Amino acid sequence: MYGIDIYNSKNRHITIGTNKEKRFSLDIYQIFAQGPLEELLNEFREGQFSTTLTSKQKLRLLNMLRKNGPAFAIGEKPLGKIKGHDIELYLVVERPYPSMLRRPPYPESLETRKEIEKHINELLDMDVIRKIGHNEIVEITTPVLITWHDGKSRLHGDFRALNSCTKSDRYPIPEIPHALEKLEKAKYIIKMDCMKGFYQNGVKPNSMKLLRIICHMVIYEYTRMPFGIKNEPAHFQRMMDKISQEVILEGWMVVYIDDIIIYSETWEDHAQKIGRVLSKSTPINLKISLKK
Repeated sequence: MYGIDIYNSKNRHITIGTNKEKRFSLDIYQIFAQGPLEELLNEFREGQFSTTLTSKQKLRLLNMLRKNGPAFAIGEKPLGKIKGHDIELYLVVERPYPSMLRRPPYPESLETRKEIEKHINELLDMDVIRKIGHNEIVEITTPVLITWHDGKSRLHGDFRALNSCTKSDRYPIPEIPHALEKLEKAKYIIKMDCMKGFYQNGVKPNSMKLLRIICHMVIYEYTRMPFGIKNEPAHFQRMMDKISQEVILEGWMVVYIDDIIIYSETWEDHAQKIGRVLSKSTPINLKISLKK
């Protein structure tokens, strides 16, 4: 949601991350424009914009988005890979690894197999995983499973065994109530989401062999940080804090893992802040989703 004027919104409510604690509520509307803004709005049609913005404000915001186009994941553009922040895993066990880390695939129904094949092919196309060669030594395998949410399937690695043998990263995650208190005086708020956040993080070469998944389609290895491993929230939070340290210290931005909240009292100030944040994303190849 871009440029929301919360004083003119209804039922103020905002949720950051997956935490259900709530402090604000906002009504979001999709803009259907006519006239001089139509071309820009069509270009960024995946985004959601408040109808309370004036035409001048919309035009400035959309021109800013176009200027910072490389910061966004739009349409079929490839998923970004953030520079300089690959994750590395450290195990608390040594070779020979315990048998609990070498697991066979789970039994699969015909429907489950079809869904696994679909997701595996998608991950291969995005360069998130690679197929393991027949001559490669395999010491750790994690079975995959399919879960369903709102009628859509999701593929997960069952990393519980690996997580139990992984050294913990205790980097702190912000507390939601404290973060939301900062928004109380804001008139304009923008929420941005990192596109497929964890998949934008690479994996150190020596850790890829720990992130191997197995199914009826043989064995694959994650080259990007997968969902479900123990330290992914801490790693991503540390990275975002480091990238955004300067603006976070200025007190007008909140980062909760892969969610970015910018808040302001005036539109002029808000527009400048958005531009600063987007300009920091492009050099490190961090991609922002327009859909959230």
